[in-house]
Amino acid sequence: MHVKRYFPYMILLAAPALILLMAALSILYGAKEIDVMTIQNAIFQFDPTNVDHQIIMSSRLPRAIGTMLIGCALAVSGALMQGITRNYLASPGIMGISDGSILAVTLSMILLPEASDLQRIIFSFAGSALGAGIVFGLGSILPNGLSPVRLAILGTIIGTFLSSFASALAIYFQISQDIGFWYHARLHQLQPEQVGLAIPFVVVGMLAALRIARSVTVLSLGEEVAVSLGQRTTVVKVLAAAAVMLLTGSAVALAGKIAFVGLIVPHIVRFLVGADYKWVIPCSGVLGAIFLALSDIVSRFLNYPFETPVGVITSLIGVPFFLYLARKKGGNKYA
Repeated sequence: MHVKRYFPYMILLAAPALILLMAALSILYGAKEIDVMTIQNAIFQFDPTNVDHQIIMSSRLPRAIGTMLIGCALAVSGALMQGITRNYLASPGIMGISDGSILAVTLSMILLPEASDLQRIIFSFAGSALGAGIVFGLGSILPNGLSPVRLAILGTIIGTFLSSFASALAIYFQISQDIGFWYHARLHQLQPEQVGLAIPFVVVGMLAALRIARSVTVLSLGEEVAVSLGQRTTVVKVLAAAAVMLLTGSAVALAGKIAFVGLIVPHIVRFLVGADYKWVIPCSGVLGAIFLALSDIVSRFLNYPFETPVGVITSLIGVPFFLYLARKKGGNKYA
């Protein structure tokens, strides 16, 4: 137990080296082999006439950065949701938030086919708020609807409906090929401009999450405890919801729905560093980035030289993890 209290420091101190390693591996490995020297030259002595340099700077580097950005955003969103709702099964992919974003992006492509990347992100924010509002709104009026397993089931049902509705709209308006990117999380299609545009929103979401981290720790002990300690729980929940909206909306706008990152990573982090969200939030960001980057690298070799959608990898890990949590904790509240 004495060693465990040093884990947060170890994770955060190792973070820069681990992130650089993941970025290097992500750039290095793919359908086309590229050596380390070529990567170095592409970054520091870019030659626009060199095909390998173009691949690195326009495809693999944005993919590496974007993947880790998405992993960080989803993991922190999941950690916030689990702490605020005291629901150990809460995550953007399970609670319908990601599906709401996908529906909103689909509508934006129908209503505003010439919309900019920024407008797509704003639609995605609105969709994430819509998904969360429907799921938690219905959960609050149904008998025992906010219990972990029932809320997860409700989120899955609503999420399936929203994504199915989005698919039906895409087929009807003949934009299935255009919107297919958001359904299959094709990380290889990430563009430098899109990643650059999403970074400020993710940074603001992370700063908001870190700002309320101590309050989330108190709120995770129970609302009555938080109120008795003088905490303004409504303000904390609104700020947490805004952070989740920014983080999840940005992640979905970049690469579509990627399930289970926001479920798995916060549980691993709490096991390693404890329940203090002062450490859970930043460590979730670091490990979420590494987890999704590793999943992306594995996805390239599962059916080499063809790529497997990264959501397949996260689901192969996430579904057994979800069932384990449901079986171990049943309908009990988060603890």
